[in-house]
Amino acid sequence: MSQSVPEPVTHPDFAEGFRGAVLRPGDTGFDEARAVYNGRALDTPPALIARCTDAADVVAALQYASARDLPVAVRSGGHGADGHASPGGALVVDLTGLREITVDPGTRTVRAQAGVLLGELDAATQQYGLVVPSGTVTTTGIAGLTLGGGIGHLMRRFGATVDNLLACEVVTVDGRQVRADESENRDLFWALRGGGGNFGVVTAFEFRAHPVGPDVVSGQLMFPGEQAAGVLSRLHALMADSPRELGLGTVLTLAPPLPFLPAAMHGRPVLLLLPCFTGPANAAGEVIGRLRALGEPVLDTVGPTSWVEANSMLDAIVPYGHRTAQRGGYLARLSAPVVDTLMERLAAVPDVPGTVIAVNAWSLGGAISEDVDEDATAFSRTGAAWLWECSAVWRGSERDKEFDGWTEGTRAALSPFTLPNAYTNLTEDQGDAWRRKAFGHEAKYRRLAEAKAVWDPRNLLRHNKNIAPAADRTVEAKGPRS
Repeated sequence: MSQSVPEPVTHPDFAEGFRGAVLRPGDTGFDEARAVYNGRALDTPPALIARCTDAADVVAALQYASARDLPVAVRSGGHGADGHASPGGALVVDLTGLREITVDPGTRTVRAQAGVLLGELDAATQQYGLVVPSGTVTTTGIAGLTLGGGIGHLMRRFGATVDNLLACEVVTVDGRQVRADESENRDLFWALRGGGGNFGVVTAFEFRAHPVGPDVVSGQLMFPGEQAAGVLSRLHALMADSPRELGLGTVLTLAPPLPFLPAAMHGRPVLLLLPCFTGPANAAGEVIGRLRALGEPVLDTVGPTSWVEANSMLDAIVPYGHRTAQRGGYLARLSAPVVDTLMERLAAVPDVPGTVIAVNAWSLGGAISEDVDEDATAFSRTGAAWLWECSAVWRGSERDKEFDGWTEGTRAALSPFTLPNAYTNLTEDQGDAWRRKAFGHEAKYRRLAEAKAVWDPRNLLRHNKNIAPAADRTVEAKGPRS
């Protein structure tokens, strides 16, 4: 006798007081609403997507979930490596409708709601010649980026995104609205700066902005594969002696079939340097010249451009909605053994036409490494001079095992050089033992677990790189009062 398959729970009684759209499988617009950066999340649909129109809708959704002990997933930009914004069978609180941005040029502060994307934030702040230090892909949501730490072209000059975060407006799991900053709910504010979406649903962020642009110097320097190791091996010393106004990312990849590249290079290993210089224009020639002199680039697009253009140049190699796998970690040095390993992993990529493969390294130092005490925020950066990241983007689930094997093999090969702490946004979850070390030391993880026990003792916010509530923390049934 065949067993019947239970009907998926779609919460037909959701939710009193909720004014936004409520989408379930089969509804018009449901498939579009559940699409996220990592297309592997599309294999199993969520049970319900609650598309919030304001913070009051978030309150209604969380009160509904809390009363029923339902785990909740939260979606902003949907750009997370793990696809946690749209997990199968989940109740998704969708913040994409919360898109207001307010810029105060006098105080250089910016309030951005949780559905804002990085490209939208840049466009709004650049109207006043300001920038909030953030990420490098315009379709990334400001919420997930900030809550995980936030790194990008400006981190050497102004620090991580969380180093420029002034306050959060938060809805707690039981549906209360609170503010978290340096004077109010300080434990929550500390945890939100790097601890991810474990502690509440942030509906708006207040940032410190900085004068940048509109003119910067940026672009790409492409070196052929036979020069890559030599160029990379000289970067650590060069960046240690470079001004903070120089941000630098590097990409080892296979040359795409672009018409301006010789046909013999197509599909061959290449190294891209992605400088972004935001200092005085009359200093750019010398600073960029040192990078050019590392080898003989076959492509050089570096020159004057706008900040908005510079901070969107990676969009083309980070397609949205494909299947992805990603690993990453911190390095103390871009040493010769590290460089050799990076080159070996590029040589080991699966030979599958139409895929995007990258082994990246980002230069830290400057403000992100030197200006903020390690224990000032949950986000950890101690000892890190570089961040490595490998990513694979492909189509077709039949290739999952192949690309998972490559990314995991890259993690294993780099593990002798990788620091125990980590930037959690640019890697998939690597397990409980990894999470316990990712924040720098055991006392910081303990503090996060204690904050979790106060603000989400039932772990309803578990669709994330999860921090379990501290078991021995005594809390009130409904958490703290604001």
